Amino acid sequence: MIADPSVASGVPRVLVFDSGVGGLTVYAELRKARPDADFIYVADDAGFPYGGMPADRLLARVVALMGDLIARLSPDIVVIACNTASTLVLPALREHSTIPFVGTVPAIKPAAEQTASGEVTVLATPGTVARVYTHELIRKFADSCRVNLVGSTRLAGFAEQELAGQPVDDAVLRDEMAPVFIEREARRTDMVVLACTHYPLLLQRFDALAPWPVAWIDPAPAIARRMLHFIGDAPQGVEAAGPAKAIFTSGAAPSGPLASALLERGLVVEDSKKWASDVTGV
Repeated sequence: MIADPSVASGVPRVLVFDSGVGGLTVYAELRKARPDADFIYVADDAGFPYGGMPADRLLARVVALMGDLIARLSPDIVVIACNTASTLVLPALREHSTIPFVGTVPAIKPAAEQTASGEVTVLATPGTVARVYTHELIRKFADSCRVNLVGSTRLAGFAEQELAGQPVDDAVLRDEMAPVFIEREARRTDMVVLACTHYPLLLQRFDALAPWPVAWIDPAPAIARRMLHFIGDAPQGVEAAGPAKAIFTSGAAPSGPLASALLERGLVVEDSKKWASDVTGV
């Protein structure tokens, strides 16, 4: 792969951005791909959740916030680890900056290629379900499939609770999952596109509660490969970097269980109070 010459000669700084902790599912694959990189994880918890935010407000918020983050952190590359934001704001972000942006979009193409039944569900936020970009992906890659779009208003919040040590009851989660599974004309859903980076945090519970086995399509490995396209592979024999920084835009300290979960993933929370007054007034 051809690396961006601006970062090929040194350790790249990678900014990973999400509305909350869902992007940790992407960050895990990114760090696996470049363990030596200088990662900074930014959770815009002051704006969470993005799924129901009006498009114009979300666009203005992320563009302004990203401008501030780039100015202060000087990343070599930015990974937008959020489907809801990526399907809306990537063109504007690329227009305002010369550094590369890697987005996260619904993995509809691989689901359509792998389905045996032709029944594919895209499990997303309401914002991602409504995006023209999502419908264009379906038209382009899944025209021969029956695609069931499910925009959950609660699953991202459930994933945040799960990581914070406050999981919802099985019955509540099962009810929220129910629209995912379609059975018609002797054909069942066999592919579920996880079109929100929060959702893989619930994957073990999804598997346990599903009425029948399905393949869950997580885009994180593909995002890591795309990152490497820009920054290249790690040099041979390189040592893994120490803990990465995590920043929460609300300025609030994470709960004990969440801080422990972050540490297990190689992230130490930066004192976010110094960020809150500057990056959340959007």
